[in-house]
Amino acid sequence: MSVKSGNLLASRLPNSLKARMICLVCLLVFSLTLVAGGLYTAMIGEVLEDQIGKRTLQVSRTVAQIPLVKQQIVKQHPEGKLQELAERIRQEVGAEFIVIGNRDGIRFSHPKTDRIGKRMVGGDNAPALERGESYISRAVGTLGPSIRGKVPVFADDGSIIGVVSVGYLQENVRGIIHEHQIKVGVLIGVLMVLGVLGAVSISNRFKRAIFDLEPEQIARLFTERETIIDSIREGVVAIDREAKVTVVNRQAIDILGRDSESQVIGRPVREVLPGAKLSRILSGGKQRQDQELDVNGVIMLINTLPMLAKGVIIGAVASFRRREELDILAKQLSQVKEYSEMLRAQTHEYSNKLHTIAGLIQIDHDKEALELIGRETAGYQGLIAFLAKAVPFPVIAAFILGKYNHAQELRIEFKIDPDSQLTDVPSELSREKLVTILGNLIDNAFDAALQGERSAKVKLSMTDVGNDLVFEVEDSGTGLSPEKSEQIFEKGFTTKQDDHGQGLYLVKRALKDLGGQITLSNSDLGGALFSVFIPKRGRN
Repeated sequence: MSVKSGNLLASRLPNSLKARMICLVCLLVFSLTLVAGGLYTAMIGEVLEDQIGKRTLQVSRTVAQIPLVKQQIVKQHPEGKLQELAERIRQEVGAEFIVIGNRDGIRFSHPKTDRIGKRMVGGDNAPALERGESYISRAVGTLGPSIRGKVPVFADDGSIIGVVSVGYLQENVRGIIHEHQIKVGVLIGVLMVLGVLGAVSISNRFKRAIFDLEPEQIARLFTERETIIDSIREGVVAIDREAKVTVVNRQAIDILGRDSESQVIGRPVREVLPGAKLSRILSGGKQRQDQELDVNGVIMLINTLPMLAKGVIIGAVASFRRREELDILAKQLSQVKEYSEMLRAQTHEYSNKLHTIAGLIQIDHDKEALELIGRETAGYQGLIAFLAKAVPFPVIAAFILGKYNHAQELRIEFKIDPDSQLTDVPSELSREKLVTILGNLIDNAFDAALQGERSAKVKLSMTDVGNDLVFEVEDSGTGLSPEKSEQIFEKGFTTKQDDHGQGLYLVKRALKDLGGQITLSNSDLGGALFSVFIPKRGRN
């Protein structure tokens, strides 16, 4: 909400804090009650329709199992026993109609006797008569739109000899739903009244809790705290009209190299954060966004903005964080973008294959279509089945499946050791950090395999036997020289163009948090082999 719209709303509310709270709480209660009531009444409609549908299906199944029905339905001109039986059951269960038809859909029973002997309408008998399915249908019959349960009648030899249709008119169903909705409406009204009484009680208690202070008396504290909360993960420094520091958070103290906030609070901002130029904002200067600032030899990105009270500048706040943190985030976002692009390309590829399959079917080449489907799904389904058994953790399994798809897109042969198993991963061990470690190692392996002179291959092995989780990622690239193998985990080191050298640094940092280790050796595929060891009971 903008400042202008917020001021407009405030101007239309009473001046008293108690009156404002009553109005706002009542508005909230009314909104929530109406939304909840609307959802509940809609849910009632769905549930009732679902229950009525299930009831029609159950009655249809019961009628279809009656021996008399099976005996009479195979006759060309059955006696009136089916009509008598159907009407008796219909009156007992309260259904609108029970229609028994033969294999050709000719009625042997109907509430309107003049329609017996005629073909059933609605166009929804095919699944029952042709495939022997039992189902709930919504269709328009001779009595009007209805919810109907369709069940086939089977002979003793298992052949389909007819169909039973039990239904309720949707008009009658809506009447039942409306009755329940009226009851819910009454309940909503009661809840609204209780909400108003609760709003009055809450406002009285809140007023007493803040020592009967009015908004103007707490505006200063609220403005400062709200601004700090907006940037709580960064270093934050707030100043007053005299350009002296009034608020500083723990992150800012660490970045500024101070021991405690007592060394900062009350001092001029020029001494605490030189170069931030916060004092200019007090005199109407423009706010700054993502400006670089050297603080004790560390490059920071700083944002500054004024604190306003009734349109008057009463102070300023600066939020800042290390630029290297944003570089790491940029690397992670870049990986997400690459994965998104991979998914988009794969979607396009599968779309082409689906068009090919559709074309084969349309020209009656069903065999070729099935062969194409089989080739495309055999390996993929096998991998899914393997992951479901060997890696029963959705986040990790989905991540591996995504990397497999990426490898297919890059024309890389990505193999997962068939003896891999990862079923004993402690719940307290961070899945996100595991994904960070494996993701960067696999991405590097893909790049190395594509740059190598051999056929691009990457292999992943996993095991949870013993006290450690062990992962091995190897590639068919050119490998790494001994001198480079000691530098690859340093921040900013890279052997590739257009890369920030953050990948293996992120791996090293995540392993440090998990108490794990990583080693580098030569792979049988010809490239590098990274081995990761993470204790199951380490830090997360």
